[in-house]
Amino acid sequence: MSLIGFLSGAVTLGFSVAALFFLRFWRDTREELFLAFAIAFLLLGVAQAILALGGVPDELRSWIYLVRLAAFLTIIVAILRKNRAA
Repeated sequence: MSLIGFLSGAVTLGFSVAALFFLRFWRDTREELFLAFAIAFLLLGVAQAILALGGVPDELRSWIYLVRLAAFLTIIVAILRKNRAA
C-alpha cells in the first residue's frame, strides 16, 4: 500500500466519523442542519473512497467531483433554509 492510499483511507475515515457525529447530533435535536451536514460528510467520504479504491484514471475522475459538488450544495441549501426559518 502506498502512502497516498493510506492517507486517502484516513481521510475517508475522518469524513465518516464526522458524518456519524452529525447524525448523532441530529438524532438528539432533530435539527435539519445537522442532518444536512451528516449527508454532506457521507457524500464526501463516498467520493474519497471512490478515488482511493476505484482505480479510476485521472482523465475520467471529473464525475466524482460532482459528488463533492452535491455535498457542498447540500450544506449551502441547509444553511439558507436555516436562515430563512429564523
